[in-house]
Parts: sequence; structure tokens; C-alpha cells
Amino acid sequence: MKALLILPLIAFCSFVSIAQVYTLPNLPFSFEAYEPYIDAQTMQIHHDKHHAAYVNNLNKAITGTSMESSSMNNLLMYASFRSAAVRNNAGGHYNHSLFWEILAPTTAQKLISSELQTAIINQYTSLDSLKTLLNQAASTRFGSGWAWLMVGTDGKLAVVSTANQDNPIMDISKDRGIPILGIDVWEHAYYLKYQNKRGDYLGAIWNLINWGVVSDKYAAALNDPLLKELEKDNWLALKDFHKVMAQTFHPSEENNFEPLRTRSGELYAKAILLKNSAPPASANNPRVQDALTRLEKQCLTIHQLAQKPAKNEASKNAALFEQISKAHDIFHEVEGLCHD
Repeated sequence: MKALLILPLIAFCSFVSIAQVYTLPNLPFSFEAYEPYIDAQTMQIHHDKHHAAYVNNLNKAITGTSMESSSMNNLLMYASFRSAAVRNNAGGHYNHSLFWEILAPTTAQKLISSELQTAIINQYTSLDSLKTLLNQAASTRFGSGWAWLMVGTDGKLAVVSTANQDNPIMDISKDRGIPILGIDVWEHAYYLKYQNKRGDYLGAIWNLINWGVVSDKYAAALNDPLLKELEKDNWLALKDFHKVMAQTFHPSEENNFEPLRTRSGELYAKAILLKNSAPPASANNPRVQDALTRLEKQCLTIHQLAQKPAKNEASKNAALFEQISKAHDIFHEVEGLCHD
């Protein structure tokens, strides 16, 4: 009887251990609906095999880690800190999910919005000119990758290209922004029908772009807080200071003051560089500059205290913790002002 009771328990525990965090989205239309521009077999293999593999491998990579509770944006934004499995499969899942959303047979497509059309004309003269630039980005992408139309951190449209399953949200991308249209130029996206003729595939794909959905994504991106996050994340001096702050403040919380004592000069130097760096446009205001000035002075105080001989180590450590805590608070004040 006990053995019979154990079996369901084992089955339940096994189910819990492989619970899926991300799932494969359904295609909006049947595989055949994308013909003759993309054949049904390609769509089925692309969706059911390739995309499904990205989803399954992503779930395996994050199961049992703190990344299970991370948002997709978080996984992508800090891709350089992730394993290759997380970076590649998170990108693969995000990129393909967007790709399926913007594709539709001609009869189901909606018109481009006046807002997006105006933005395209203002930046690229015409929709045809934009298509030419995207095709150029896609055709010149060596090996596998993507061509993107994105909303950059300045709110303007931009055409960029990334390798493999990378995308503009990732911190490994030179140009950061929110993708609103992506063209997959991995060979599995077109090889069954077009073989090695990527140009023919790029000419055909425009017959499937649902500009109504792209327009919706454009409007959403302009109001997405992620744009400010990406802009701030590109402030390299802030990231460099944050790294040293974390490596000195958090050990001091555990009563380990050796990192702070030995790296106080580095912390001060990073504060000077941060104060003299060019902040992103949204953070370039007097309140941020005032906070950066106070942060630099506070880090100087910490460095001077760390270098000063102490008669009582416990008292010195208490004073150091008080001062580094003040610097930590000012740093988070700067971060908070970047969100305003």
C-alpha cells in the first residue's frame, strides 16, 4: 500500500520539477495561410521544431534558479551576464514570438497607422526606402541573425541587425531599443522554398508584414518604461560605479570591510568619472547633477576615512559603514531620478 502511495507522489514531484515557465505561442493562422510566400512545411518546422526547442531549452536553463521569477525583459537586458543557453534561448523565444505576431496573409492584414507612417516618412522618406534599408541589413548579415526596425532610446525609429538570436534589448547590442518589426534570416526560415536565395525570401516576406500590428507595437514602445531602462543601462559610467559600489557595500553589510578599505580609492575614482560623464538625455537635469556631486564628495569622505589610521577598528568599521550607507542611498537616489 505504501508503495502505491509513493508512486503518485513521485509523479507529482517530477511534474513540479519540470514545470514550464515559458510556453510556445500558437501561430495566429494555419501553416498553409502564409503560402505562397512561405510554404506550409517551413512554417510548421520553424514553429513546431525550432521555436519549440528555444522554449524548452530556456525552461531547462532557468529551472531551479532565481531567473525563474525574472521577466523576459530582465533576461534580455542583462544578456552579457547570462549563460549562453539563457542568452540564446531567451532571444530565440522573444524574437520568434514577435515574428509570428507581425506576419499575416494579405486578407488579414491591417493598414499602417498615420503615426507610424509619418515617422517613417520623416526619417526614411518613404515606406519603400525603409524596406530597402531593412533588406540591406538582412542581406548583409553574415551567417544567421535578424534585421530589426526598432524604437530607439531617443524615441526615433532605427534599422539595425543582430547576429544569431540576439536583439536590440540585450546589453551586448551596440544600438539599444524596442523591436517592433523583425525579419528572421536564419536559413531555417526560408531554405526549403528559397534554398540559398536569401534575396528572394526578403523580397517575398513583405507580402506578409501586418503593418497594423507593427503600428500597435510602435505606439506601445513609445510609452514603454523599458525605453528609459535601456537608456539608463547604456550609461556605462553608472554601471561601472554600480559594480564597485556593490562589491564594497554588500560585504560591509556582512561585517567584511576589507573590500571597502582596499578599494575606496577605486570607488572614489569611479564616482569622479560618473560625475564627469555624459548622462542620458532623460537624466541630464540639475537634480541628477546635484546628486552626482554629493555622491562624489561622499566617496571622497569614505576614501579619506579608509586611509586614516584607527585606534579602534570596531569604531572605524562602524564609521565606514555609516558613510558607505550614505553613498549607497545617494546612488539609489540617482537611479530613482533616472526613472522620473
